[in-house]
Amino acid sequence: MFEKVLYPTDFSDVSLHALRTCIPRLISMGVKELYLIHVIDITIAEFEAFELEDIYREKLEDLAEELRAEGVNVNAVVRIGIPSIEIAEVAEEKSIDLVVIPSVGENIWRTMFMGSTASNLARATKRPVLLLKYQKKDDGFEPSMDCSTIFKRPLVALDFSKCSIKIVKTVREFEELIERGILLHSVDYGRIDELEHNIEVAKINLRKSAKGVKAQFDVEVLVGSASQAIIGTALAKNATLIVIGKKGRNFLKDLLLGSTAERVMRDSKAPVLLVPCD
Repeated sequence: MFEKVLYPTDFSDVSLHALRTCIPRLISMGVKELYLIHVIDITIAEFEAFELEDIYREKLEDLAEELRAEGVNVNAVVRIGIPSIEIAEVAEEKSIDLVVIPSVGENIWRTMFMGSTASNLARATKRPVLLLKYQKKDDGFEPSMDCSTIFKRPLVALDFSKCSIKIVKTVREFEELIERGILLHSVDYGRIDELEHNIEVAKINLRKSAKGVKAQFDVEVLVGSASQAIIGTALAKNATLIVIGKKGRNFLKDLLLGSTAERVMRDSKAPVLLVPCD
């Protein structure tokens, strides 16, 4: 299991809800060290940021104490700067295994042009990012997936690039928690007369990839849009998690055209584990 986890919090309702309900369940799976981080956004607070530092440090320490009382090994970090960049830097400094961040509804897409922390962090960090999905319900929030079952039925999307090797390696981090998973590849390339051949080759490659993980995996090869195949199969097969790689691309192209990873982040109902491949 991922031993060192970084959880950024902005003290919003959904962030505190996930911290108090989901994070303890992840920790019970084998996490040994939790880092809480709050970044005072210098672009908003400007000169007030330095005056706020002690206030937010105290607030973050109070949250840390809540978890320490439950036996969790917690470190609190407060930084001043641009949230996504500061979080990514701390993840590197502390050799973090997994960054966990919640999002609510479709906000991650609607705020992307203004720069949401979740989407920008996914681009900035070189560490795996687990994006938890929440929906507003009455006066509170409801997770799309019970955090205690999040790793039980993962759908792992592979494109057979070098990125796929990193994805499989990341899946090994939680393979002991998997009941049965799905390895998926979408054939959206080649000529029509090559389709059957490409499908068979993809099945062979998926079976080879499955041998790299101790858990049991079924293989699925679909034809067409990769993002639609991933999201549709996740729904049809009741996947508890989507694992997908994120390749470095032009920032503006990602924003305007949308990579497969961006579309899955935006539209998936299930949590998404994003594996940086650079």
